[in-house]
Amino acid sequence: MPERKPHVVCLGTPKYAGKEYLDDFSRDFEFEVLDANDREQATSKLPKLVERNGPIDAFIIRMGTPPYEPFDFFGPLVPSCQIVTSASAGYNEFDIDWMSKNGIIFCNSIDAVAEATADMAMFLTLATLRNTSNAEKSVKAGKWKSAAGLVPARDPAGLTLGIVGMGAIGKYLAKKAAVFNLKIKYYNRRQLPKEDETKYNATYCSSLHELLSNSDIVSMNCPLNAKTTNLISTSEFATMRDDAFFINTARGAIVDEAALKEALKSGKVARAGLDVLCNEPNVDPWFFEQENVVLQPHLGGLTDIAFQKAERECFENVRSFFQTGKANSPVNVDQVVR
Repeated sequence: MPERKPHVVCLGTPKYAGKEYLDDFSRDFEFEVLDANDREQATSKLPKLVERNGPIDAFIIRMGTPPYEPFDFFGPLVPSCQIVTSASAGYNEFDIDWMSKNGIIFCNSIDAVAEATADMAMFLTLATLRNTSNAEKSVKAGKWKSAAGLVPARDPAGLTLGIVGMGAIGKYLAKKAAVFNLKIKYYNRRQLPKEDETKYNATYCSSLHELLSNSDIVSMNCPLNAKTTNLISTSEFATMRDDAFFINTARGAIVDEAALKEALKSGKVARAGLDVLCNEPNVDPWFFEQENVVLQPHLGGLTDIAFQKAERECFENVRSFFQTGKANSPVNVDQVVR
């Protein structure tokens, strides 16, 4: 550790990491909070904090980024800041190229929200198979189970779940899905080691279309980037089995929404379970009216335990970087200009 404690600033108060944890962290770091509730306040207060308390060495971003977007107020971090950490798993809202060019390591959360997000994917899988949204509407309308499409529901046992993106979230999902006797296939940038495939009882598909054509349920669990934007579009839906079930807990823009709407209208996709949509929160209201769509307002990783894990993962990335020279989960380490 350098003689001067690294100056670490968190965007907003970390409410879930815990006082004892933060007290322990503060023994080795000069830690403070940038008291800003939105982008306008952050833009105004960040340069004043630097002027008052000196250069920032590390910047932490908690869960709940929408009020601060777009993140175009990082200028005062340069040239002192060496690392920015985010409590979110996805990072499409950040300008990673800008950080790389300015010598800043960026880290996302790898495991903190993974299990909670997998829980949501599993919930949406069961909800689409059992048509629970329409069942709830039926019983609350006094119609009991007389609404169309409730009986018989689909049983998960023996169906094939195709997981697109076998990272931490995908692995948790595979583990949970096995309890419901679902068969697991996956498509990933890289095939997992054989021991991992055995552990998760997962069969690798060498192409996305191979996975889509051999799955009853397709779950999107990959990050959003230039290569995955509109990854699922017209040809991909056409490749799916008839009456497939489609689950997305990743990012809305991974899916071409126009193509998804056509697949839902035609019945190619029997039902979709969506925790994410494009242009949140000002999403296409068409989805609100569809009987074959189960919706959630992007709640996947938003649980109390996930929040605690996410905040602590941010701080541990900072701790590891300054104590060992290496962050735990860097996204752009190969692109950073030093």
